[in-house]
Amino acid sequence: MKVIKRNGSEVVFDIEKIVAAVTAANDTVEDSLRLTDAQIRRIAQFVDLYCQSMNRSPSVEEIQDQVEIQIMAHGAYEVAKHYITYRYIRSLVRQSNTTDEKILSLIECCNEEAKQENANKNPVVNSTQRDYMAGEVSRDITERILLPDDIVKAHQEGLIHFHDSDYFAQHMHNCDLVNLEDMLQNGTVITGTLIERPHSFSTACNIATQIIAQVASNQYGGQSISLTHLAPFVDVSRQKIRKVVEKEMADIGVQPDPAKVSELVEARLREEIRRGVQTIQYQVVTLLTTNGQAPFVTVFMYLNEARSEQEKHDLALIIEETLLQRCEGVKNEKGVWVTPAFPKLIYVLEEDNITEDSPYWYLTKLAAKCTAKRMVPDYISEKIMLRDKGDCYTCMGCRSFLTPDRFTDAGIGNIANAGNYEPGKHKYYGRFNQGVVTLNLVDIALSSGGNLQKFWEIFDERLELCHRALLCRHERLKGTLSDAAPILWQYGALARLEKGETIDKLLYNGYSTISLGYAGLYECVKYMTGKSHTDPEATPFALEVMEYMNAACRKWKAESNIDFSLYGTPLESTTYKFAKCLQKRFGIIPGITDRGYITNSYHVHVTEEIDAFEKLRFESQFQTLSPGGAISYVEVPDMQDNLEAVLQVMKFIYDNIMYAELNTKSDYCQCCGWDGEIEVVEEDGKLVWRCPQCGNEDQDKMNVARRTCGYIGTQFWNQGRTQEIKERVLHL
Repeated sequence: MKVIKRNGSEVVFDIEKIVAAVTAANDTVEDSLRLTDAQIRRIAQFVDLYCQSMNRSPSVEEIQDQVEIQIMAHGAYEVAKHYITYRYIRSLVRQSNTTDEKILSLIECCNEEAKQENANKNPVVNSTQRDYMAGEVSRDITERILLPDDIVKAHQEGLIHFHDSDYFAQHMHNCDLVNLEDMLQNGTVITGTLIERPHSFSTACNIATQIIAQVASNQYGGQSISLTHLAPFVDVSRQKIRKVVEKEMADIGVQPDPAKVSELVEARLREEIRRGVQTIQYQVVTLLTTNGQAPFVTVFMYLNEARSEQEKHDLALIIEETLLQRCEGVKNEKGVWVTPAFPKLIYVLEEDNITEDSPYWYLTKLAAKCTAKRMVPDYISEKIMLRDKGDCYTCMGCRSFLTPDRFTDAGIGNIANAGNYEPGKHKYYGRFNQGVVTLNLVDIALSSGGNLQKFWEIFDERLELCHRALLCRHERLKGTLSDAAPILWQYGALARLEKGETIDKLLYNGYSTISLGYAGLYECVKYMTGKSHTDPEATPFALEVMEYMNAACRKWKAESNIDFSLYGTPLESTTYKFAKCLQKRFGIIPGITDRGYITNSYHVHVTEEIDAFEKLRFESQFQTLSPGGAISYVEVPDMQDNLEAVLQVMKFIYDNIMYAELNTKSDYCQCCGWDGEIEVVEEDGKLVWRCPQCGNEDQDKMNVARRTCGYIGTQFWNQGRTQEIKERVLHL
């Protein structure tokens, strides 16, 4: 069994250290008040058994808490007092150098928690370490100076989670929809260089990747671009290629045949589209931004976004090539085709592609094949989104959605000075999210002891805590000068403001959103009702909890003119943090706190047996109540030989839920060539990944891709998330 030290590094559990610590405290009291050697040994053994039952690596703090409990259980209160006093004195000493220790552990690559914080960051490389080191300093400043003490305390205790506190010291926002159309059509500036409107599709793709990298380095969340914004450049290339072909024919004295010319032009155009799409795929995968990771970018594929039939036809060519290349994958260092994490793809299901007789059904079949092999694209139902939001548009990264445009209808106008603004037309590209604070619903339930009146009272207190924390995020962005991130605020990604102008007007009137996240609805409902929220008797309470949070967001919005919105938090690593905090505060409660994770947002628990269609149908009602963003998934086996079933799920998504994905597996062992599922096994009290064919456990010699928070993760996960992945049941 491994133990996680305070600096994040791991050491082997040593029971003798517990014996020594208790003995040291024991020796400081009178003989008559002392524990016997046998009692001390029993205390250590009980703590050992308790830690083994956690099915994950315990922290030093958790072990010491149990030691205190066991000393007092033996009636040795004076010994306990001395043990607690020693812990307190040591904590005061550590407060002066905790940040230093964490930074040193990052440099030496022995901080296991940092290694597993983000499944798409390689913690060994210098750029990631530099970002983590800066993050530790920023987090320290944030907690000591910038945030109120009660918000910091609530965050540390797991009552709430103040997301991305390592970026809070800077005036940075969360995620956005890049106004790629404005930047390509009207030009932009990248690192002081003017980039004019491109004269070919391939050049437009190249510029798009540079924009993606620049945007990623100036905010900390995800970003989305639309392939529709690249579609006009297909015809630009078509006309350019046509002139070349006609000239070539004239040069060799051949009378051009219009049909033959068109055939040659389209063949060369296809090749240029292939190269352009390949540029986007390979550039995004290989780019490293200033925070040491590939850009968290989502590519949106929506045929009805095209402005003409010709543009829709050209957009379909781009979508087809994008799906073909993603289905193929990328080669790893061994030259084997594997599943890349980025870019994430979203395919919109609409009337033109959802039935066998629709003109773009061939794209939907290709999307199904790609999903079965590479886990993307994910799917948005135009039908359901138009019903729920009035417009169809992409999320800002993996799941965070903007609120429907209200500033246009209010006559506020082009406050971002966008070059492609159309009066009266709703606007989404160029908008962004200010940040997220997540509420731990499980803690509210447990703190109430099951008393319903107390539950709602605590709920109100925690909601107000989140409200104040979110306003801290808002106030931190207020006064930010456009000069802080020119690519965002001056050169079109989000706005074209003047130098020296603040971004304040973009923080109100619904131009941007700010998100109240939530986690653990399943555990909350189960504790309060004794049943899963899928049980008809418990579902009304679950929906009441959701509506309560939405009502709070509406109230705050009315008071401030800031678009607060309820967000189904993905919880990549925070699920583990919340679980540990709950165990520390409330102990092990079967079915509630007995795992190393809590459930993401409103999701059905990963161990609950439920079929794919019922899961999507059930979760759709909760997704509607998460207007700030949410995504549902179904866990499926290898579906490459059963594409008809994939298509049936996609049709069900179209009719029943706004945004969903299919989770499969895509693994490869570099030692033996195994391309089946890499297994999770328990070894010495720790969950490890192992090839079932050759037994390889070296994570550097295997490629594992799993969906963990909307995005695909490829750099492995903490013990809590790994346990959650291990326990997932299939829905199909």
